[in-house]
Amino acid sequence: MVLNLTKYKHIIWDWNGTLLDDAWLCVQILNRMLSDRQMKTTTLAQYQIDFDFPVISYYVKLGFDFKKESFDDIAREYISAYKSGQVKCRLRDGVVDIIKALRDKGFSQSVLSASQKSSLIEALGMFGLKDFFENIEGLDDYYAHSKIDIGRKLMENLSVGGEEVLLVGDTTHDYEVACRLGADCLLLPAGHQSKERLIACGAKVCDSLNEAFKGLF
Repeated sequence: MVLNLTKYKHIIWDWNGTLLDDAWLCVQILNRMLSDRQMKTTTLAQYQIDFDFPVISYYVKLGFDFKKESFDDIAREYISAYKSGQVKCRLRDGVVDIIKALRDKGFSQSVLSASQKSSLIEALGMFGLKDFFENIEGLDDYYAHSKIDIGRKLMENLSVGGEEVLLVGDTTHDYEVACRLGADCLLLPAGHQSKERLIACGAKVCDSLNEAFKGLF
């Protein structure tokens, strides 16, 4: 599927799993945490079936007991390991060329992420992408609960209507956010949720960014 980009003026990108290929790292960290607690580990395929927002619900499904330790402590342990390992991640194939081509053709672009905002800005800088985006919106904490409110805040900063916006993500929550914002949505598998789950929610699904944005080149 090649996108028809003529109806859009602004692209909102999700970060984790969409621009950054990091699901493998998340599974690696979770398995280390689960092993340390003598709990059953997971696989990338199972993770993509089970992972959801708010993230605390997924941790409950994995078997974490918040009567024994707080979600805050678990989240901090996870984020510390993620920050250390993030440097090993790579951008998805074609990301830089696509973002540059969109800019050159007059599209404005933003990032909307459930990551903590200052960490998000730091990561975008580390991967050389920060200056491409008109807006960068993330959460105030590390709990990855929902992007709907910060999505509304982002939309208030745009000079276009929702019908002129395309949100590109990798989870059903990205589709939910796009619907709440009145924007269109494209979802990519091989991120944090399985292709089957993405198709089932009713969004446009494309196997790769290069395929979806082929019309740019």
